[in-house]
Amino acid sequence: MRHVDFSPLYRSTVGFDRLFTMLDTLGQPDGAQTYPPYNIEKTGENAYRISVAVAGFSDDEISIEAHRNVLTIKGERKEESEEEGKELLYRGIAARAFERRFQLADHVDVVGATLKNGLLFVDLKRNIPEELKPRKIAISAAPAKAKQIEATAKNAA
Repeated sequence: MRHVDFSPLYRSTVGFDRLFTMLDTLGQPDGAQTYPPYNIEKTGENAYRISVAVAGFSDDEISIEAHRNVLTIKGERKEESEEEGKELLYRGIAARAFERRFQLADHVDVVGATLKNGLLFVDLKRNIPEELKPRKIAISAAPAKAKQIEATAKNAA
């Protein structure tokens, strides 16, 4: 297990606290959390989708919250009342509560979420502000007056 000490960098940088915290947490296992399974897909140039397998959960038992570049998906099943005359012999479908957190990059917003066939789809889009987008700078030719002034200076000499 590797551990990197970022404290020397804290002394000489300002505003990178979140980056160092993220790097610290990447090295630490998150308790071997594997439930529920999920996929992260890139669906376009600036579009992403997180698919979470939430079989058995209804849309009112799942909450999604985006706050300060952290997307949190929580699920908590309501207790099922056993019907009379029925006895559960084996429970293979997980009914436990879960919480999954995803770190979002700057300017990534949640567009929407849908629940279909036991999969929760959370659509994300990166919205880069105009002032942060690269811009093309046009190169213009030097004005003709500059050449005329140079020619006049040479003739005078």
